[in-house]
Amino acid sequence: MSFTPIVKSILANYESDNPGTKANLARILTQGRLGGTGKLVILPVDQGFEHGPARSFAPNPPAYDPHYHYQLAIDAGLSAYAAPLGMLEAGADTFAGQIPTILKLNSSNSWATSIDQAVTGSVDDALRLGCSAIGFTIYPGSDNIFEQLEEFRELSAEAKSVGIASVLWSYPRGGKLSKAGELALDVGAYAAHMAALAGAHIIKVKLPTDHIEQDDAKKAYEGGDWSTQAKRVAHVMQSSFNGRRIVVFSGGAAKGADAVYEDAVAIRDGGGNGSIIGRNSFQRSREDALALLDRIVRIYRNEA
Repeated sequence: MSFTPIVKSILANYESDNPGTKANLARILTQGRLGGTGKLVILPVDQGFEHGPARSFAPNPPAYDPHYHYQLAIDAGLSAYAAPLGMLEAGADTFAGQIPTILKLNSSNSWATSIDQAVTGSVDDALRLGCSAIGFTIYPGSDNIFEQLEEFRELSAEAKSVGIASVLWSYPRGGKLSKAGELALDVGAYAAHMAALAGAHIIKVKLPTDHIEQDDAKKAYEGGDWSTQAKRVAHVMQSSFNGRRIVVFSGGAAKGADAVYEDAVAIRDGGGNGSIIGRNSFQRSREDALALLDRIVRIYRNEA
């Protein structure tokens, strides 16, 4: 275990949390090849709910097996593995204690017309499975955001009471937001700040563009240099309690390896805590995924 001064300083930012919750955050921060660095790479496999099995796993058929993802995360030396209830249950005994897990508690599907998610797991499930954290998605901008925030408040409070951390996916969507606005800098920073205000320990957001969506926010952004992804990452971190909260950035849709590496460099140089990268890893062959994840880890270790 790499319980370094960096890990201690990050844990010190969570001033209200009990020793159990801090211990579970420490499990994630000290796991794998990035243990002790303050950087994280997490494997999320919740895309089966969102996109269906074929769209998620047909590009790499071994990934239909839940054990595949556990083993990939372990062999790549990642920080944690996140998935819905059934995926974690399918390998919980075989891989018990080998990697911190995050139980994703809500999910949607590609047929739904509302911008919302159903709660599909519980804090009791997370305890039973030995999870370090629960995961939850909110959609700032959606007409359902207020109910989602109330659901997260209840679930995260229950999790904190039993020493489990929380990870909040904060994805702006719906309402008055344009498609470009979903990735706008001001919107992404707002989404990260909202997640911090909601009490999340780890915040997951998408990498922002230099677009400014909100008319009322444009004056506040005038004169700023948002020309590089690293500078935009730094602003998201600033918006997350001035870096007092752990923020990881989504890998997004499948793309070329060079683009994935460029994202990781920008996250590192902007002071972000790391990547949560799913389709860009498990849709590749195991050999290619391990090579990709190795390069990302080395980027965060300042070795590439």
